[in-house]
Amino acid sequence: MTSSLSTELPAGVRVGDERLVRLTEPAGEKLASLIARENKGEYLRMAITGGGCNGLSYKLKFVPAPKKGDILVQSAGAQVVVDSKSALYLKGTTLDYSDKMVGGGFKFSNPNASSSCSCGESFSV
Repeated sequence: MTSSLSTELPAGVRVGDERLVRLTEPAGEKLASLIARENKGEYLRMAITGGGCNGLSYKLKFVPAPKKGDILVQSAGAQVVVDSKSALYLKGTTLDYSDKMVGGGFKFSNPNASSSCSCGESFSV
């Protein structure tokens, strides 16, 4: 990561690394194509919210810029922003992507999850 990236960030945004979240190459490639298609922002916001069948749910959305208090991680060519509260639950998480007809899509591998639902979109700690 270059120091020029840090100077372009809004005040209060920290730079993190792949110990927080890591994307596989297939996930990075898919995100690049989605960012170009959706045109909603060049950053992927990865967050944890209450809900889902196991108590906590993963949320992904594109945003134009990080916010104060966010942690920015560059991985597999993508820029991922995580709020500090979600970072507690996401530390060590890997995001993968598969284009298989059955069981395809984005998959979270979270070492903090004690259990997760069969759809893989919610978990508990």
